[in-house]
Amino acid sequence: MIFDADRDGFAAAGPIDADIAIIGAGAAGITLALALRDCGLRIILIDSGGVASDRTAQGLCAGSVADPDCHPPIERYRRRCFGGSTAIWGGRLVPFDPIDMAPRPWLGLPGWPLTWGELAEYYPAAVGLCEGGTFAFDARVARPGGMTPMFAGFTDADVSTDRIERFSRPTDFGRTYRRQLAAAATVTVILHATATQIDLTTNACAVRQITAISRAGVSFVIAARAFILAAGGIEVPRLMLASNGVCAGGVGNSKDQVGRCYMTHLAGTAGFFSPAPNRKPFHGYDRAPGGIYLRRRLSIQPTAQARVGSGNAIARLHHPPPADPVHGSGVLSALTLGRRLIMPEYGARLSGKGDARIGGHLTNIARAPVSTAAFLVALLAGRTLARRKTPSLILTAPNHQFTLDLHAEQQPNDLSRIRLTHTRDPSGLLGAHIDWRVTDADRRTVSQTIRLMGRALSAGGHGSLVYATESIADEIIGQGAYGGHHLGTARMSSDPAHGVVDKDCRVHGLENLFVAGGAVFATSSQANPTLTIVALTLRLADHLKKNLSSGPTALAAGGYALHQSPVPAHAHR
Repeated sequence: MIFDADRDGFAAAGPIDADIAIIGAGAAGITLALALRDCGLRIILIDSGGVASDRTAQGLCAGSVADPDCHPPIERYRRRCFGGSTAIWGGRLVPFDPIDMAPRPWLGLPGWPLTWGELAEYYPAAVGLCEGGTFAFDARVARPGGMTPMFAGFTDADVSTDRIERFSRPTDFGRTYRRQLAAAATVTVILHATATQIDLTTNACAVRQITAISRAGVSFVIAARAFILAAGGIEVPRLMLASNGVCAGGVGNSKDQVGRCYMTHLAGTAGFFSPAPNRKPFHGYDRAPGGIYLRRRLSIQPTAQARVGSGNAIARLHHPPPADPVHGSGVLSALTLGRRLIMPEYGARLSGKGDARIGGHLTNIARAPVSTAAFLVALLAGRTLARRKTPSLILTAPNHQFTLDLHAEQQPNDLSRIRLTHTRDPSGLLGAHIDWRVTDADRRTVSQTIRLMGRALSAGGHGSLVYATESIADEIIGQGAYGGHHLGTARMSSDPAHGVVDKDCRVHGLENLFVAGGAVFATSSQANPTLTIVALTLRLADHLKKNLSSGPTALAAGGYALHQSPVPAHAHR
């Protein structure tokens, strides 16, 4: 069932009772509700947005950033709606590598309390939910006959081109799974309901209830046996820090860890790659059964990471910067001139050096008007009309140059954190303030990764990578945080002094509060986070089913009893 907090009058019926209350209906919240719907537990799933995003809901993403030149606006890559940011994601599916979760003494990282093997068993189901086909991320087996080589005859001890990324269509979790949740007898979805306070028991050992408010300003409470915060890496610490009625520092924050170790990814353009004469690298997409897009990437082997003291990172070959007409491409010039028609976060990538040379762009288009128009029509069809969208623009520019697009792990850092502002949004919550920091280890990861990749390409006779050797790390970091990945702010740890949740995503010191999503990541990996968020959430669902099936006291010793109050009988779907 799906209700609206504004329309359906929850306050008049008293507290709403459930076995499990989930705060946030993005990829994590919807995955959890789907996984639990058939186990006999009563589930409440709330979200502050509606079926679609709107300006009023987006206004609740209140907050600020310490350095706007290094981090995008706090609201840009988020969506307050049923489905959350899956309404706008690109669909890239990549699992963590085993090294991402293992101890890495050269980086001072103890490893996750959860092993890669314990997580990996949930990846196949996660790929299925994301509509990405099978759990096959090796180019040699990802499709029958293997994938097209990126470079003919490529072999190197430090660098591989066999690790791949798969692509969702991309799946909007709200649109795709709305009917299933609406039809589930055990699931109640409440939209336009913003959680504003986590209320603890007097002994601060458990959550008693969560207070929420409708857009009309009507408050109501939800009581449950277990509560899961699944609102994302910014909203989770924001709500925990603001809930300071019993514990002055906020919920789960006795060791001052909530909001710390905020990570994104380090991403940007790293130099120019020129193929050797008569060498034609393949940087496009292959298709797996079902039409699923697959793409190879350059990655650094774990042994090389340990030897050079770096974190994990990958890179892709990409077309040259569109804004400089020297590329000679009519397509890139047309996109540059039309960038104001594109979403801001994508249009910004089309700006840069050469942007003012409109004449050069017009000349490129005039030289190949038919092929430019045909390509743009095909791109429009593949991006807008196709059920499974073409993930990105793939072309080889007339000047035969490529860029190397880097996507690198960022190290956890106590000084990189989310705090509260002194300004409240319309729901009454204090806003979030992001202070994003980088470390020397981050710079080493960037510089060593590019150095190893450049050496491998040159040594194999594939071409030359030209980049600013001494300043490349600062150049990449200067391009700013990868704005859509908000990770680590309630990180997983064995020791409460170094994190917020345990290996089962339960908040240290609280019997019945859990966190689902990228906030629990102990490291950021080289991978885009959605696939791992879904896999971790499926694992959490199994834990909850096992530990809640035996009754109210199963979560921890000394359980507590909650009253029974139904969802308002007068509410309508």
